[in-house]
Amino acid sequence: MIVLLTGGGGQLGRCLLDRMPSTWRVAAPAQHELDIVNEQAVQAYVADLRPALIINAAAYTAVDNAEDDVQAVYDVNAHGAESLARAAARSGAGLLHVSTDYVFDGGSDRPYVETDAAMPLNVYGHSKRAGEMAVLQALPQAIVVRSSWLFSEYGNNFVRTMLRLVVNGAEQVQVVDDQLGFPTYAGDLADVLIALAGRMPNVAAGLYHYCGAGNDTTPVSWCEFARAIFDCADRVSPCLQLPVLLPIDTSAYPTAARRPMFSALSCEKLAAVGLTGQQTLPPLLSRTWRVALQRVVCQLLQQQRA
Repeated sequence: MIVLLTGGGGQLGRCLLDRMPSTWRVAAPAQHELDIVNEQAVQAYVADLRPALIINAAAYTAVDNAEDDVQAVYDVNAHGAESLARAAARSGAGLLHVSTDYVFDGGSDRPYVETDAAMPLNVYGHSKRAGEMAVLQALPQAIVVRSSWLFSEYGNNFVRTMLRLVVNGAEQVQVVDDQLGFPTYAGDLADVLIALAGRMPNVAAGLYHYCGAGNDTTPVSWCEFARAIFDCADRVSPCLQLPVLLPIDTSAYPTAARRPMFSALSCEKLAAVGLTGQQTLPPLLSRTWRVALQRVVCQLLQQQRA
């Protein structure tokens, strides 16, 4: 199967490339090789490659920068996604598109399901919601997977930031303790996308949620996430001097973009699809971010000390 992967240099894209089946012929052009904002270029690239599947992992994810960079974030997250969907529709390719928990306003008192109203609080969330709608309008048979709080051994993410503070000898770290959600290992999300690709077109089109909740029903705060990172670091390298973790309210840590106070996602709809991953791995929907975190912390500490 020929597959076009956009965003192959990001943390999700790199996790996808690590896991893609050897039977897939994968094209993962860099941005200078394929600008998804240029619809004519996308149409030409797809017409030449003739992929059976497009996976769009490309995104503008700098949430705070997006508040002042509106055109650029919409270009990638909305218009670029639409260009790929139009090209897929014209060529007959399937499309898997990745979105975010930040399409919600955080006012729920239980994990969000796919039918809950999307009411973003920030430019990034609005752009991703616009991308979802554009994709499904241009290609109704597309599948859109929302996820949350991605981390991995690649790229810049919250885990890497916390470990950098540890390695650099920070004495105290303040982290917000009133925003709740579920962290997600990008490698697990990659496995979900690959499993979905293997089931297309027998999986109903539309929106799905996937996060690293596993069998846990209680979301965590960013501060609790940080505490778990520090605990893992302590197990990997007991000689490390860990910072004192100071929980703070969102009001004490102002940012350019508003964040939802609660953005936990329910994975029940996806669970009903009955996805299975590689036989050597735990079932996809039972995987927890806590297990993956230990491996990622170990890898990142080795990298930062090299």
